[in-house]
Amino acid sequence: MKKEVDNLELVQILSFIWSQRQKQRLPLAIFIVLCLNLAIAPVVYAASDDMLERRSAWAIGILGFVTIAIVIYLFVVVFQPERF
Repeated sequence: MKKEVDNLELVQILSFIWSQRQKQRLPLAIFIVLCLNLAIAPVVYAASDDMLERRSAWAIGILGFVTIAIVIYLFVVVFQPERF
């Protein structure tokens, strides 16, 4: 129960910070991705059975986030072309 409350508070904090930034959202997005990578990189490192270096696990995590961002962007461009 406590962990769910902490996750909800974290989401509320991130949404508040995101709403306060009207200009230059790219640095904030990069910071959030790096913070989320703190959770993803150890999982990738553990799943590799010590076959990867920590730096490679971080790179794979960031590459995954970049890939997901590009996929979302392309879906938006395809389904809402009038915005671009």
